[in-house]
Amino acid sequence: MNQALIDTLKTLILEACDKDEPAGGLSPDEILFGPDARLALDSLDALQISVAIHKQLGVRIADSKDTRRAMASLATLADYLGPRLP
Repeated sequence: MNQALIDTLKTLILEACDKDEPAGGLSPDEILFGPDARLALDSLDALQISVAIHKQLGVRIADSKDTRRAMASLATLADYLGPRLP
């Protein structure tokens, strides 16, 4: 697990979605989307994250079921993006 990438993604997500980090922090394996997620991100947030990733990291994320799975947590997103980073 690439901790530097996870830290970058955490900052990127919080800024793109205009959210504050939850009390106690955000763990790499914590769920990001849905009613059980502390951040309670939704589809608009996913679009904002995708645009921010493209602008800041140079990786375009297609809209697909694979992408939804990739954005499940910071760890899954880092695993998805790691090999695709320029």
